Amino acid sequence: MMGAPIKSIAIPDEVVMSKIYIVRGIKIMLDRDLAELYGVETKVLKQSVKRNISRFPKDFMFEMSEREHT
Repeated sequence: MMGAPIKSIAIPDEVVMSKIYIVRGIKIMLDRDLAELYGVETKVLKQSVKRNISRFPKDFMFEMSEREHT
């Protein structure tokens, strides 16, 4: 049994680049922006990552402090 077909859309480079920030000296994307690009809710994206955490490098994500977030 096959799952639903994967939708593919082109996202302009400028849109992606505008969602990249520098935090702790590294380039990051916020979970809400990444979820928006994938067309899913932030909660769904985070659940998917947690379910499949072994597929990601250890430094794939981190929680920002309140100070970093503002």
